[in-house]
Amino acid sequence: MMKNIYIILSLALLFQSCDNFDEDININPNLPSQASGTQLIANAELYLPGLSSSPKGEFLAQYLAETQYVGTSLYPQESTSFYTYYQGPLENLQTVLNNRENLSSVGGPVDNQVAVAKILRAYFYWNVTDRWGDVPYTEALMGSANFTPAYDTQESIYLDLFEELKEATSMMVSGSINNDIVYDGNMENWRMLANTIRLFMALRLSEVDPDLAQTEFTAALSDGVILDNANNLMYHHLPEANNQNYWYGQVVNQNREWWALTEKLVAQMLPVDDPRLQVYGNPARANDEFVGLKFGEEESIGTEEYSLLGSDIYAQDAPVYLVTSAQVYFAIAEAAARGWVAESAEENYNMAIEQSFLQWTGSSEGIDSFLSQPEVAFDAANAIESIANQRWVHLYMHGYEAWSEWRRTGFPIGFESPNGAEIPLRLSYPSNESFNNSDNYEEAVSRQFNGEDLIYGKLWWDQ
Repeated sequence: MMKNIYIILSLALLFQSCDNFDEDININPNLPSQASGTQLIANAELYLPGLSSSPKGEFLAQYLAETQYVGTSLYPQESTSFYTYYQGPLENLQTVLNNRENLSSVGGPVDNQVAVAKILRAYFYWNVTDRWGDVPYTEALMGSANFTPAYDTQESIYLDLFEELKEATSMMVSGSINNDIVYDGNMENWRMLANTIRLFMALRLSEVDPDLAQTEFTAALSDGVILDNANNLMYHHLPEANNQNYWYGQVVNQNREWWALTEKLVAQMLPVDDPRLQVYGNPARANDEFVGLKFGEEESIGTEEYSLLGSDIYAQDAPVYLVTSAQVYFAIAEAAARGWVAESAEENYNMAIEQSFLQWTGSSEGIDSFLSQPEVAFDAANAIESIANQRWVHLYMHGYEAWSEWRRTGFPIGFESPNGAEIPLRLSYPSNESFNNSDNYEEAVSRQFNGEDLIYGKLWWDQ
C-alpha cells in the first residue's frame, strides 16, 4: 500500500507539470502552489526521516563514534543551516494552510487536510526551535512579501504551537485523507500524535516553567496519547533506491564503515545483557564480541576491532522511529515522579522499557529478569536519573531528541569531552543569515546569547 502511495504521489506531481503544456509553459511546475493539499502534505512527510537520520545528531547524543576522518564528533564551532526545513516541508505545509479555501475535498475532508498540515508544521517547527533557539516563525514563509523575517522567541513559539496542536485536533471530522505515507489517512492516529507532541513539549518545560509544563502535560495526557507501538510516528522506508534508509546509502552504497558504537553505549547495555544491543550494532569482526569505541578518539584504528553500526539499523527498508509509545511511558513515569499525575512512576518506567524491547526486537521475552537487575531496576530515590538513562538507551538513532533530553535533565552523566570540548547546547545559525537577514539575526543573537552565535548558548527552556 505504501509503495503505491509513493508511486501515486510521484505520478501526480509529474502529470500536473505536463498537463496544459501550452498554457503553463511560463509557469514553474515545481511550485508548491501547483500541487494538491494531500500531495503537499505527502511531500512534507518525505522530510521526516531527516529529523533523525543524521550523523551529527548521533554525535550530539554520543551514540556513535567516528572510526576515521574524525571531525564532527570533536564539536567544532560551526554554523548549521535550517533552510532545508523552511524551503521544503514548512513551505509545503504553509501553502496548504494559506490555500485552505481552494483545497479540494477529493483528497479527503478539507478540515482534516488542514489539521494534518498544522500538526506536521508544528512538529517541524518544534524540532527547529529546539536545535537553534529563537527562529523565524510568525513572519516566516511569506515569500516576496518578506525576505527578512524577524526571529520569534522560543517561548512564544512554544505557546503558539500548543494552541496550533489543540486547534488541529478540535477541527478534525470523520473521514480520512489520501496520499498519507505516515498513517494512511487515519485521523485517530493523527489526533494521538498531536496530543503526544504536546505532551513532550510540555515536559521540555519542566525546568523553566514547571506550572505551565504540568498544566499542558496533564491536558495532553487526558486528550489521549500514543500508548502502543502500532500508533508510533515512524517513517517506513522502501527496499529500493527511490526511498531507502539514509544509513543504507552511506554504509552499503558508499562502503563506509565510519561509525562504531560508543564505549558508553556498550558499557550501558552489555553488562545487563540488553537484547537491543544486538540490533543497535554488530559484534566486532575481530573477536565476535561487542566492543565500543571511545567517543572522539583520533588515533588511527582498525574497524575490525569495534562494534559497527548494526545491520538492522542500516537495512535498506529500516524504519525511522520519531515519536514512540516507549517515550510516552517514560514521560508519564517522569511526570509521576514530579508529582504531576497520579500514576506509578515505576510501572510506567517498566512499561516504557517493555515497549522499547517490542519496538527494537519484536519481543518482550526476558523483560522481567531484565528489569530485576539492580543496574536497571527503577530507583525511586533517583527517579529522574533512572528514567533518563533508559530513555537515552531507547532513543538510539534519534540523536537530536536524546540530545534535547540530556540538555533538559543533565542525564545520563559521564559523556566524553573530546579535546576538552563539551557537548554543544545548541546549533549555530546558518552563516549567511548574518548578511541575508542581518538586522534580525543580530537582534536574536544579542537577545539570547549576548551577541555571540556560539554552540554553547543556552536555549530558553535549558535552565
